[in-house]
Amino acid sequence: MGKYSIDEVMEMAVQTETLGYQFYSSMAEKFKKDGGLAKLFTTLASKEKTHEKIFTGLRDSVAKNGVKFEPVQWEEVSNYMRAFVESEFFLGRGKALPSMDHIKTVNDAVKFALGFEKETLLYFMELRSIVKEKDVVDEVINEEKSHIRWLDSYRAGLAK
Repeated sequence: MGKYSIDEVMEMAVQTETLGYQFYSSMAEKFKKDGGLAKLFTTLASKEKTHEKIFTGLRDSVAKNGVKFEPVQWEEVSNYMRAFVESEFFLGRGKALPSMDHIKTVNDAVKFALGFEKETLLYFMELRSIVKEKDVVDEVINEEKSHIRWLDSYRAGLAK
């Protein structure tokens, strides 16, 4: 099993946000008859697009500045990143999110979105430990946390 370079890790961060945008956009369309849910997913899609731009800028900055360092314990970090990318949410490069045909209800969509956001948060927390632009990644981490709170509140409302 090869390890990822910093460039590849940054590219995965960009792809994570792209996948999030695609997921939330498709969920907004799928549940467009439920105005509140459609608005929630549209808002989340918009935020994912913003994050995509942030990580694209970071990725380009790393490439432009020729950053070729490898942090201490890079082997462990690289293995963690590989496990994340090959998780049920991504299944490796080129496979994106798994088929969303199994998402039939609002509950299914919110549950899947919560899982996606939690996995993404873990990834970005690890990414934070290996980049110097910690403040930028902190902003995205805080946004991801807010996504989890929104979705959890929405799920709690569904249970009532």
